[in-house]
Amino acid sequence: MADQPQSPPPPESTVPPATLYQKLKTHLSLRSTWPAELNGAMGDLGTYIPIVMTLSLSKGLDLGTTLIFTGLYNLITGALYGVPMPVQPMKAIAAVAISSKGDAFAVPEIMAAGICTGGVMLVLGLTGLMRFAYKVVPLAVVRGVQLAQGLAFALTAVRYVRNEQDLAKGKANGGGRGWGGLDGLVLALVCACFIVLVGGAGDHEKLLESDGLGTTTATTGRTSRWRRRVRKILFSLPSALIVFALGFILAIIRKPSVFDHFKFGPSKIRVVHISRRAWRDGFVKGAVPQIPLSVLNSVIAVCKLTSDLFPEKRGEVSTTSVSVTVGAMNVIGCWFGAMPCCHGAGGLAGQYRFGGRSGACVAILGAAKVVLGIVVGSSIIEVLRMFPVGLLGVLLLFAGLELAMAARDMNTREDAFVVLVVASVSMVGSSAALGFACGVVVHLLLRLRDRI
Repeated sequence: MADQPQSPPPPESTVPPATLYQKLKTHLSLRSTWPAELNGAMGDLGTYIPIVMTLSLSKGLDLGTTLIFTGLYNLITGALYGVPMPVQPMKAIAAVAISSKGDAFAVPEIMAAGICTGGVMLVLGLTGLMRFAYKVVPLAVVRGVQLAQGLAFALTAVRYVRNEQDLAKGKANGGGRGWGGLDGLVLALVCACFIVLVGGAGDHEKLLESDGLGTTTATTGRTSRWRRRVRKILFSLPSALIVFALGFILAIIRKPSVFDHFKFGPSKIRVVHISRRAWRDGFVKGAVPQIPLSVLNSVIAVCKLTSDLFPEKRGEVSTTSVSVTVGAMNVIGCWFGAMPCCHGAGGLAGQYRFGGRSGACVAILGAAKVVLGIVVGSSIIEVLRMFPVGLLGVLLLFAGLELAMAARDMNTREDAFVVLVVASVSMVGSSAALGFACGVVVHLLLRLRDRI
């Protein structure tokens, strides 16, 4: 019998779209190994823990409520984007709260600032203005913001390692950290060297793919197999997870009675009362400096970095969706006392640096936060109070360096010049918005000069 003519394949437009279940399954599927994804989940804790802990101790932020809400944010964003999208405290708002004295900028003002910032981010996302900003902002300017933020993280990390810190007051105690002890310089330096040995400069995937041990004889062949086995084991170790687990164990050793203060059960979630004065101060003192940082680092820089690290996700991780999720997190969560949160290029870089490659990475972290928030609530602050700050500095250092290295693709002298202008002004002036404005001006002047 003659072969029947095959029917042409259906046009692409008739291919049914993926169901919600298929999308969630894809986004939460492991792109790497379980140890690598678990390790990646630790990559952003160097910024999350110090800020949230400081606000809990100094301003009365409800840590249990914050853990539950930020855990839910992690679960949702992991399922929504399929990449290790971080959930970080809003740093400008946190800085204002930490630097204020007494009740001048307390929980009501913090929440008002978060709601106002979230509302602006929602409007920018839903109206398409954020998408327009993403298209017109020069890449060199974004890289400058990333470089400045990464170096700022790294400098903060070095201070955490070198100096004794009073996280309750958000500042150094004034004295240098001693060499010995359970939170000494030796411990921090050993952990930093361990992370470099395991992960190199962040190229551990390449190290696993190639052994670099060409051999020609049977003897050297046996040696090569042994070395390959050692390399595979060493380069697969979850270094950040090991460092964090070590810090948790040391926190308990430093104060064995820490569990005596535990009160099991979640915090009682209440609606925060925000007065007119709190709305005014929250907007003027908190939201105004936070909005430019959120636009640049939480949306534009995050989308640029995502397209660099995950080219296949360019259509899914859009400025509109990221802006809307940042807005929704705060418009909802801040009413109940959860810390104002955003996404961040530094957190994404840190989680990628330590092995996070899928939404499962942040989903794991989110599930752990929710469980802790429900089981022990704010009591976990007693363990965090004893956590070695030097180890947090080590984790933050590598997250900052990974973010700063995003600027390495600026190959022309003009682009490198713009990057350095933005980074210099941002760091010296402590304002990403000011650095951004100067970078745009310099970029336009360089383009004008080319046309003369």
